[in-house]
Amino acid sequence: MKKSILFFLISGFCISLSAQTKPAAKKTAAKPASAANNGVARSPALRTALDSLSYALGMIDATFFKSQGVDKINYAMMNKGFEDVLKGSNTLLTTQQADMTVREQLQAFMRKKAEAAINEGTQFLAENKKREGVKETASGLQYEILTLGTGPKPADTSTVKVHYEGFLINGKKFDSSRDRGEPISFALNQVIKGWTEGVQLMPVGSRFKFYIPYTLGYGEQGAGGTIPGGAALIFDVELIDIVQ
Repeated sequence: MKKSILFFLISGFCISLSAQTKPAAKKTAAKPASAANNGVARSPALRTALDSLSYALGMIDATFFKSQGVDKINYAMMNKGFEDVLKGSNTLLTTQQADMTVREQLQAFMRKKAEAAINEGTQFLAENKKREGVKETASGLQYEILTLGTGPKPADTSTVKVHYEGFLINGKKFDSSRDRGEPISFALNQVIKGWTEGVQLMPVGSRFKFYIPYTLGYGEQGAGGTIPGGAALIFDVELIDIVQ
């Protein structure tokens, strides 16, 4: 979440055209029934650049908030806040209060949306650590040694070269350097906590499987549309080299 959250949400609107009655004295050819004279609201058209900009802003921001679990908006209050700022009127909240409100409410929506995935992951990890060969650290990271190398271990500031595959706990693969046919290099202090901690346990030449709780992964917000909020993750990692 960025420190300052500026969002533009413009509610959709409908234009209704009431049917007009023609004078009985004039006989005209019957016109096909339209959505308007059937009492059905007609969607607004994008006639100007401002129309397009306004609609696009609504789409972009609604898409973002929907991805965070927001499914209800008080459009009257939203429009009032929008208009108060554009017109320079006194606002009901300060900018700081608005930022804090959005941050707190988004966290609440994300937490609610992630509840099912968090519970599923917690149950999975509780059962998984009972399996022979699975170890658990104090942070809750679980790992399984597939191959134990003989090289040095990296530090938390090391840049390492690895091959990896990432899975959800239902077995769905969401990423793989092996499928791309090329290992990847990155600094251990620039990745999720589960990777930072886990790869430091690996001597070069090792291959480990990590079982990462959401608190050491992508948290309640998840990652894009690929990793749900609250998801526990599984990574199959081979440490090829310490680059620096």
